[in-house]
Amino acid sequence: MRKQETIGERIFDVANAALMVVLMIIMLYPLYYVLCASFSLPSNMAAHRGLLLLPEGFQLESYKIVFQNPDILSGYGNTIIYVVVGASLSVLLTVMLGYVLSRKGLMLRKPLMFMVVFTMFFGGGMIPTYLMMSQLGIMGTRASVILPGLVGTTNVIIMRTAFQGIPESLEESARIDGANDFTILFKIMLPLAMPTISVMLLFYGVGRWNSWFDAMLYLRDRGKFPLQLILREILVYSGTGDMLITWGSFNGQDMSEIIKYTTIIVSTVPILCIYPFLQKNFVKGVMIGAVKG
Repeated sequence: MRKQETIGERIFDVANAALMVVLMIIMLYPLYYVLCASFSLPSNMAAHRGLLLLPEGFQLESYKIVFQNPDILSGYGNTIIYVVVGASLSVLLTVMLGYVLSRKGLMLRKPLMFMVVFTMFFGGGMIPTYLMMSQLGIMGTRASVILPGLVGTTNVIIMRTAFQGIPESLEESARIDGANDFTILFKIMLPLAMPTISVMLLFYGVGRWNSWFDAMLYLRDRGKFPLQLILREILVYSGTGDMLITWGSFNGQDMSEIIKYTTIIVSTVPILCIYPFLQKNFVKGVMIGAVKG
């Protein structure tokens, strides 16, 4: 029989729901504003003040201009390469390192864990990293964008904790049957840790999608620029004469500001579409990796 809620509990539930709705509106409205602005006419947006609930006029010229720009298309392709290759390598290395550090019989386990955690607090810095990339001979290549930050310390800790939560009896049974560490990891541990791995894919994928700083430091060939670096240029240089020449005008109106909103939508929507497919495992994966059972 369900326990009857008290008046205080009902008031709390209503207040909590109202607070969540307010927070949701606060977080979603900026994106909705940018979406409406991307369809608006430049002159109408320039004259608009206050909240934007509907597009001010309507045009699709900004989206046509964006998708016809070769930098945007090449940026999309490069970003997909960086996300797929970078996130795949990051998840693979995170899983392998997390598995190794979760084994109780590992020699020098604590010193190795200390070395991993140490990187959370101290790093080489931008200049030493730049010099290292130069000495490795990968400056200006896609590897210079993919390799830095390939493994996140926090993700390794979450992954290690997830593996520690899997019953040891499964591993012991597999070893009795002659399984080695690779067989145990990829055929037993990974299927059981899929919710956490989904979280790792989401974290690394979003991080790679939004990354632009490393590309700005190490790349000179515009043909290798990721989408976010192209977006940064648009945001920084929008409204200048060069941008007006590059992007053109619509009925004699400067499109640079509308192009800025349009590019934000174009670069944000794909990653938003991926999230629902991983969302069902998100909370479960974080909890498994954060609390040892």
